[in-house]
Amino acid sequence: MASVLSAGLTPLEIQTEVPYHYIPTEWICALFVALFSVTGIIHIVEACIFRLWWLLPTASLAAVAEVIGWSGRLWSSQNPRSLNPFLMQITTTIIAPTPLVAANFVILGRIIDRLGPQYSRLGPGLYTLVFCSCDIIALVVQAVGGASASQAAEQHRNANKGGNIMLGGIAFQLAAICIYVACALEFFTRYLLDRPVRKVETRQRQGSSSTLHEHDGLAPTRGHLDRRLSLMVFGLGLSTVFIFIRSVYRTIELNDGWSGRIISTQVYFNVLDGAMITLASFTMNFLHPGFLMGTSKQLKDAQMEKEPKSSYQAEA
Repeated sequence: MASVLSAGLTPLEIQTEVPYHYIPTEWICALFVALFSVTGIIHIVEACIFRLWWLLPTASLAAVAEVIGWSGRLWSSQNPRSLNPFLMQITTTIIAPTPLVAANFVILGRIIDRLGPQYSRLGPGLYTLVFCSCDIIALVVQAVGGASASQAAEQHRNANKGGNIMLGGIAFQLAAICIYVACALEFFTRYLLDRPVRKVETRQRQGSSSTLHEHDGLAPTRGHLDRRLSLMVFGLGLSTVFIFIRSVYRTIELNDGWSGRIISTQVYFNVLDGAMITLASFTMNFLHPGFLMGTSKQLKDAQMEKEPKSSYQAEA
């Protein structure tokens, strides 16, 4: 209410002249700018401490993009009629969570590698490659749609075409997340029931000849789900739920149109977009792969120790 009074606009003017169809609440925008700044700084520090550099173009970049988007909304709270901050926030808040989704894909691939690739339909590396590629495609489509919608709005033309492109990008991302969740659920179910998708072959040298052994997923090829790794799985699941809720909301929002009831209701955006991505990002801060799965060097050392169990072993 204070924002409305300070802007000196009537309810009718807000509906017709403000691109949001409401005036973003200043303190809420400032709060999200602060929260995303904090989580972004923590992600950067954690990536450096644990030398997990892939977190810089994923989780860290997502937080930076969210800061830009919410800064645009904060700007709009002071200049509600201005089109530039609206365009700034609509594009960045749409694409910002995409790198965070990619981080989840990478983490799941590493969990699969730790617990046993034989329980997954895709190998850890291929799993990360496939789903991160889908994430990049979704990012590009959303960016193209955002640029198209921004250009149309600046030229006072209908921005529905750009909005539909953005809708296609986020719908594609939502579909990829659904497939990713289905694959993850199958993997963990198979792991817990000890029912691998494929048999694991290992070679051991005996004297001067080598013999081929097939294992059906039993130890030593089956990884141990210890307390730390269980927390990592929990954190990954929690983060995915938050991102999934946000993706469903944005898909419905864009499908409802630029002047629809959903996009014109501030509380929906604050709770189902801002709060969900904030929780997802902080979840990864606290349940961090560096804490729970080890540094980059430790992961490489663990992989080297694991290799002899699933490849050609030297003669004792």
